[in-house]
Amino acid sequence: MAEAFTLFLLTGMLLCGLLLHTVSQHRAGVDGPSKRPNFIIILADDIGWGDLDANLPEEKANNTPHLNLLAEQGLKLTDFHSPASTCSPSRAAILTGRYGLRNGVTHNFAVDSVAGLPLSEVTLPQLLQKAGYYTAMIGKWHLGHNGPYGPTNRGFDYYLGIPYSNDMGCTDIPGYNLPHCPPCDTSGPQVFRLKRSVHGGCYSKVGLPLIEYSSIVEQPLDLWTLTEQYKSAATGIIQNARKRGQPYLLYIALAHMHVPLAPPLPPDATAHHPNEGRVYSASLQEMDSLVGAVKSTSDDTDKNNTLIWFTGDNGPWEQKCQYAGSVGPFMGKWQTSRGGGSAKRTTWEGGHRVPTVAYWPGKVPANTTSSALLSGMDIFPTLLSLAGVTPPAGRRYDGIDATNVLLHGEQNGHEVLFHPNSGAAGRFGDLQTVRTGKHKAFYITGAATACGGATGRQQLHDAPLIFDLECDEAEETPLDARTPEYQTPTTAQTSWQRPAVTRDWPFAAATRWAGDGNPLPGTLTQSGKREARRWRRCSSGQTC
Repeated sequence: MAEAFTLFLLTGMLLCGLLLHTVSQHRAGVDGPSKRPNFIIILADDIGWGDLDANLPEEKANNTPHLNLLAEQGLKLTDFHSPASTCSPSRAAILTGRYGLRNGVTHNFAVDSVAGLPLSEVTLPQLLQKAGYYTAMIGKWHLGHNGPYGPTNRGFDYYLGIPYSNDMGCTDIPGYNLPHCPPCDTSGPQVFRLKRSVHGGCYSKVGLPLIEYSSIVEQPLDLWTLTEQYKSAATGIIQNARKRGQPYLLYIALAHMHVPLAPPLPPDATAHHPNEGRVYSASLQEMDSLVGAVKSTSDDTDKNNTLIWFTGDNGPWEQKCQYAGSVGPFMGKWQTSRGGGSAKRTTWEGGHRVPTVAYWPGKVPANTTSSALLSGMDIFPTLLSLAGVTPPAGRRYDGIDATNVLLHGEQNGHEVLFHPNSGAAGRFGDLQTVRTGKHKAFYITGAATACGGATGRQQLHDAPLIFDLECDEAEETPLDARTPEYQTPTTAQTSWQRPAVTRDWPFAAATRWAGDGNPLPGTLTQSGKREARRWRRCSSGQTC
């Protein structure tokens, strides 16, 4: 009897051990190293490098406390650049890892554009979706809104947002600063009258559609409620992540800081703002609160397995004066001293150097800073690498895998990085500004419209203007062409031999493009020429 009991006891212990081993192995599969990470990309619109308090601590501003905390607990990337200096080209490059000359998007899409990001392009959400990720997008798409060009046809399982910029509603005037409307009844609640008096209009609705999946759910759109709608959707997606049993990609493309600005009113608001600059600050704080809500929700659900990557699509819209952000020290003084602005639409640092933070507790070292030369195009290969996904072969990618920069403190970024023309000078998308190491060369210069309306003329530079950004971050004084530094192989010779970047669509593979934007010798079929002409019309908003 005792032997039977002993055998029974040993059998039970063995079964318990097997059960515990099975459970522990299951937990290791769920929570251990083999678990694929979640990704949250937060893309701000028209944001300046100096808008992040953590980039300019000496100014002691308090507009971005949640982003400051993100930087304190993560990695601040101080030499990070948007792939272009305007909306659509930058977003296309982020989602494909390729320059606009490759992916076909060199212009902004307009309300009446019939095309979008070419369907031959493979996007980050498509690849992650195929690998088993749940993919969701919230916010501004701006890569084509007709038929197959919408987000749910380009790899996103869920979409809630606006198809283009928040000043592009069908009855709105592009580029207006604040919501406005015809006069209305002033007998409403006091808070309503206060909002009207402060914002210069009686309500905040614009002729813009809010789209969920592929259907319009609100039009006109109330900008005063848009942030809360985005916040609710984003936190809901994160909270439901565990229930889905899938890793996820959440891409949040904010309307902030693009005009029109429609922030909550400060508590002490009166009949008018004593300082109109407070409108921008209030908008920045509203954006920051959304970032804080996303971080808090992520921390509460899957903190140690979620990478949050905050960055911008381009620099501030300088023409908007007090409704534009700060470029910090990157003022493009060589250009501004000759007239015009040096931020959005230009290839001066203020146009493409954007505030960027990466946060992943336990993986990205906390309270660290990297000066590695990186680009928004690097998001594509880096996230794929972290997810264990291989991008399709047979095409060139311009982004680099920045995993070692994020996780291991390496400072190696791009050896060479191009800044495509974005409207201020030259032909859209052409590569006539190039960065290598601390040096930056301009083969063409030109200005966007500055605050006050000043513009600067376009200038070609046969011998490029070369700036040393380590000692001249304001880009004020180019190197003297007669000096040894200018003449060294790392500047005037090898580094400025710009490699040909092929336009993979719709041109034949033999076509190559030089730095001046002209095609180099190569065969281009007649059908390719026709398709190229059609594409240029579509992407510039013309009927095609």
